[in-house]
Amino acid sequence: MVNRREFVLAAAAAPALSSCGGGDEIARPDDVPIGPFGFESTAEDVTAGLDLAGTTALVTGSNSGIGKETARVLALRGAHVLCAARNTEKAERTAEAMPGRASPVVFDLADFGSIVAAADELRGMQTSIDMLVCNAGIMELPELEVVNGIERQFVVNHLGHFVLVNQLLPQVMAAPQGRIVMVSSGRATGSAPPEGIQFDNLSGERGYDPQLAYGQSKLANALMALEQAERLWGTKVTTNVIRPGVIPTNLGRHMPRWKTLALETVGKLFTKTIPQGASTQTYVATAPALAGVSGHFFEDCNPILAGGFTRDKAMAERLWEVSEDLTRDYLLRPEALA
Repeated sequence: MVNRREFVLAAAAAPALSSCGGGDEIARPDDVPIGPFGFESTAEDVTAGLDLAGTTALVTGSNSGIGKETARVLALRGAHVLCAARNTEKAERTAEAMPGRASPVVFDLADFGSIVAAADELRGMQTSIDMLVCNAGIMELPELEVVNGIERQFVVNHLGHFVLVNQLLPQVMAAPQGRIVMVSSGRATGSAPPEGIQFDNLSGERGYDPQLAYGQSKLANALMALEQAERLWGTKVTTNVIRPGVIPTNLGRHMPRWKTLALETVGKLFTKTIPQGASTQTYVATAPALAGVSGHFFEDCNPILAGGFTRDKAMAERLWEVSEDLTRDYLLRPEALA
């Protein structure tokens, strides 16, 4: 049972769980169109009237939560959805439940070799990828876990997707207008380390805090999108980053009880349903108005200036170089990306 003091602490801390910025005035870039959708819009709302027949989308973490809803709605609108999950059973079960054409894809973002193997299979399909939604993630592991010398949240949330995007980039570039969508969080600004990316502590062994480690990995998602957009400038491919808001899903299964209590009580004032939580990434992946829009941060289906280090180009470039060094054995040769 939670006592009164714990409840008060939970209520006071609930706003910190939100992925939304505070205040009524939201800073927005001048050069990105504002759409008609917002906080309460669902993934079905933002794709109403769209015909995605003839397109292909890959969604990581498609077996649950907002990833599953994103995959479902894209399939509903006619896209061939590649349902990515960590094991065959989950991937196949998810693909079978889709309302349209869907195929299972199996890889573990913590196992770069499995990503390469899956990418090889996808290349064998000889299909372009119109939408690559990097949605999967893990959050606030209570104890430090290390994968090949690097803290696990950074590996799964950032480096695994870094390898995946690299491996599939030729197929995304082959699409008429390929889109890469990185799913970040309000934690990219609200819980990242004070210095941004802790390049001297990516192992976590010089000090581990579950919130800071998660915030760092989500900041890495934003910086990856920023640098990728710069590197793909002048091509048909766009890369953007989104934060979906706070949605009660199994992503928070490692959070301490006081945080889940906050979500279950006062948190209901700002949490979204799963269909609402999937709206922004679905919108950025499909909206005709966003053709050619790249390197921006979206929340509630509209562009924002998220603040923090999310626009730090020097940090983004350094992160890219470090990520290449950490994953070099699993990346395509540069000539394959030309």
